[in-house]
Amino acid sequence: MAVYTIVSDEDLHGFLAEYDIGELLSCKGIAEGVENSNYLLHTSSGHYILTLYEKRVDAKDLPFFLGLMEHLANAGIRCPTPIHGRDGQALRHLAGRPAAIVTFLDGICVNRSQPKHCRALGESLAVMHIHGEDFELRRPNALGVADWPLLFRETAPLADTVMPGLKNLIDDELGYLAEFWPQDLKQGVIHADLFPDNVFFFHDTVSGFIDFYFACNDALAYDLAICINAWCFERQGEFNATKARALTQTYQNVRHLSQNDLDALPILCRGAAMRFLLTRLYDWLNKVNGALVRPKDPKEYVERLRFHQKAGSAASYGLT
Repeated sequence: MAVYTIVSDEDLHGFLAEYDIGELLSCKGIAEGVENSNYLLHTSSGHYILTLYEKRVDAKDLPFFLGLMEHLANAGIRCPTPIHGRDGQALRHLAGRPAAIVTFLDGICVNRSQPKHCRALGESLAVMHIHGEDFELRRPNALGVADWPLLFRETAPLADTVMPGLKNLIDDELGYLAEFWPQDLKQGVIHADLFPDNVFFFHDTVSGFIDFYFACNDALAYDLAICINAWCFERQGEFNATKARALTQTYQNVRHLSQNDLDALPILCRGAAMRFLLTRLYDWLNKVNGALVRPKDPKEYVERLRFHQKAGSAASYGLT
């Protein structure tokens, strides 16, 4: 993780005393994740995840994130469920940071996804979108199309040191996206970060979604576009049409995509590629000393963006 807050034994025991989750047996820091500090807690009642929310997470958004997880869990969606303390509160403070405890999910993340995983993901994503429709809290997408030029402004002067010509490529694409970004798509709650390390499987079935800290209200089809980028390209950059077909068709079988959604899918995929290109570029150029997770190469998303620029229709992703 990029930032790691160390919690003293005294502070941890005082914090846990506010819960009815049993006696602490062990506590271990988790290296995965780049936004927050996470600890695996083992108590006499089971396993839990303790999260301390670092500076990149706005504290005012935490009721949305925690409320969404609880809402989805109550609807039968497998995701971390916030644990309430004796006072009924799920959100508190520890070591100078907002903090919460959530349930631990069983399952594994796949290192190399197969079409069967994409098939299961498409179905589960559609179910999550359906059950999120009646969640009452709202949160705008803080990394939406209007925010991308502001994000790029911070890295533009050094973009060409990462890849020659990158600044002009991004400038041109941001202009295109601003002009043609669709405005008439079905909106709802999206996860916005369903990469393979945020999806757990048991055998070939999705056993849970984690890390809802980019969740927001946006076009539901945009969430599908993010998944296409995250799941349907191989390590050498090749697009895997079989995976895309498995993902999109099983999604469509559960939640119908409108003709507007279908027509917009190529530009939504371009936008999703741009969003992760920009955040990866920022992290690449602003490495944190002592970080346990290395920044990911932004150039991977240049290649994905170029593929989407050539996609003529939703048929390029397995939909007609």
